[in-house]
Amino acid sequence: MIKLMIADDQELIRESLKVVLDMNPDMEVIGLAENGRQLLELLTDSVPDVVLMDVRMPELDGVLCTKAVKEKYPKVKIIILTTFDDDEYVYNALKYGASGYLLKGGSMQELSSAIRTVVSGGSMLNPGVVTKVVKLFNQMAQSNLAVEADDTGAGELSRTERNIARLVGQGLSNKEIAERLRFSEGTVRNNLSTALSKLNLRDRTQMAIWAVQTGLAATALEDAQ
Repeated sequence: MIKLMIADDQELIRESLKVVLDMNPDMEVIGLAENGRQLLELLTDSVPDVVLMDVRMPELDGVLCTKAVKEKYPKVKIIILTTFDDDEYVYNALKYGASGYLLKGGSMQELSSAIRTVVSGGSMLNPGVVTKVVKLFNQMAQSNLAVEADDTGAGELSRTERNIARLVGQGLSNKEIAERLRFSEGTVRNNLSTALSKLNLRDRTQMAIWAVQTGLAATALEDAQ
């Protein structure tokens, strides 16, 4: 059973999401919060698998709340929900550890699928968001918001690890990467884990940011020799 919490300052949205998501046989909403501070209070009593986080909330917004949650509860997955009024929210929420970013108004099937995806270790970006995210990553690559990777570790990446990092930066899932490189998904996961460790990065979302920032994502795959 996937345990969920929802943080949104609009009661109608909170309650509606709870009703619909609770209809999924594999999901249960265990807490509702109207702002980031209330969510952090709820987390002291019970820790969910996934938090659905509104980006704009009073007292503590979704970006700073994401940072606080991931620092204290690193295993909790966070999906940011927004109307996408401010591009910078995209970059910062992902930088601080959000696993996904979806526009409000999408289908409940899409949201349920995104929840299952992040629980299984994947990341989820609404197709309408991807272009803006990549553009932002490139614009902000040299700013103080950029992901910092270990330069020594980058030089230690194997050819396979670099190819996987490239494809992560292009938004491919482990399954898609496995098909592209003709590996098993287990091989992809193992190499991804090793590459994250070498680069001192937290998760595949940070790796995607790093691959775009460094330009790796835009290069061709290396021959598997």
